[in-house]
Amino acid sequence: MAQPRPSRALLIVNTDFGGDPEFGTRRGAKREAEKLSKVLSRLNYEVKLMHNQTAKEMEDLYRQESGCEHGEHFVSIISSHGKEGVIFGCDSEPLQLPRIFQILSSGKCPVLTKIPKIFFIQACRGKELDHGEVLECDSGGPEPEREADCFSVYLSMPPQTAVMFACSPGYVAFLNISGSMFLQALLKFLEGEERHLALNRLMTRINWEVAFRCQARGTYEGCKEMPCFVTNLLQEVFPFSAPIVEEADSV
Repeated sequence: MAQPRPSRALLIVNTDFGGDPEFGTRRGAKREAEKLSKVLSRLNYEVKLMHNQTAKEMEDLYRQESGCEHGEHFVSIISSHGKEGVIFGCDSEPLQLPRIFQILSSGKCPVLTKIPKIFFIQACRGKELDHGEVLECDSGGPEPEREADCFSVYLSMPPQTAVMFACSPGYVAFLNISGSMFLQALLKFLEGEERHLALNRLMTRINWEVAFRCQARGTYEGCKEMPCFVTNLLQEVFPFSAPIVEEADSV
């Protein structure tokens, strides 16, 4: 019996920004992304893990995906500096989320029209703090208050898409040398039985995990983070329910 075509996953992690004083080095993000890459590979995903991509290179990666053969799902994890509706490349240049969604829209990417497209985004969406510590936050540069309208991002989503953000609009997303609250929660559930849940239930579990079991320590002791997600999926999907393939023992 033929094996099903693997689903595809694109992971982009930006950690170094060329010494730009507005952006700090994102310690902990690289190892976290490597762990996520490994667990997705064991869940029948063909994973592309890319480090330190410029804004144009990130855009080109999504354009490449639009021409690939895909399995049942497409998953993308982005870990970088950001602000509302924007992800920064390692060149400190912005890439608008609507631009990514446009590349994957039905008109430009018919191969993904009916395939669920799932994004997990670890990046700040502003500079507001929920009374806690910025261990290392993923925001970049000064910005006006509530500069972007988050609903314009949602309206640009192509059909059959779910996007989960590490934090609520206007707030920072936390990161330290051990990783981020958000992606550590995702990793925990992908390695556990929660991976068998429908996507909307899995995301709700991540919300609870981060909101009630995670908080910053240090100077801003007790700071909280509230992930959120938006979806226009038309049915329940189970993107991580494949049996885990055990890694071969080293010889």
